Amino acid sequence: MEGEYKKLAESIRAQADAHPQPRFLVAIAGIPGSGKTTTAEAVVQHLNQSTKSRAAILSMDGFHLSRAALDEFPDPASAHARRGAPWTFDVGRFVAFIRQLRTWADEVPLAIPYSETWSSADILYAPSFDHQSKDPVENGLTITPDASIIVVEGNYLLLDDPGWRELAGLVDYRVFVDTDPLEARGRLAARHLQAGIEKTLEDGYRRVDSNDYLNGVSIREKLLAPDLVVQNSAKIRV
Repeated sequence: MEGEYKKLAESIRAQADAHPQPRFLVAIAGIPGSGKTTTAEAVVQHLNQSTKSRAAILSMDGFHLSRAALDEFPDPASAHARRGAPWTFDVGRFVAFIRQLRTWADEVPLAIPYSETWSSADILYAPSFDHQSKDPVENGLTITPDASIIVVEGNYLLLDDPGWRELAGLVDYRVFVDTDPLEARGRLAARHLQAGIEKTLEDGYRRVDSNDYLNGVSIREKLLAPDLVVQNSAKIRV
């Protein structure tokens, strides 16, 4: 897949170079287990090997509802079990942030890296996700004004559902990382086993089938047309 990552990075850079605005926003979406996060991170790494531009990455994971918020649901047990489904994210806040990112990208002047002239108003702060505490962390990510390409990655960036569907129109380039759902299912089950979340592979499959697989089916059924589809059939660690 390394060659595919490089080709995708080159495609994004070419699109960004032709873009009339100083910054270029990219959405990389995919079903759970598709390799979208690995793809996004590899693409940003390739982009940053060039001196022509600097890329930053933003994950939608920081917009998970907190565990305390899930406790307030009518059925907290179900809310925790389905964490990762679209309705377990703060979609309103996420869309508002991407609107803010769009405005920032178009209006804040592109800066020289590590410039002493930066002000706090020039830096965009976003929540991150702490996998140890399993909760969002406020202001855990920063996007600095020297970033000319911002890659946003997440499952639901191209989801044709209320709230979510607005996201596609706020970015400049839409990428969908496609993979066979059964292959993604196997990757996720293995990941749950390796992470110690489940004790057996069979338990890993049960966990996937009760949440991630359902989410993946919904993503594929309600997919807004991407600008580019990247096929990921490699058995990579995700």
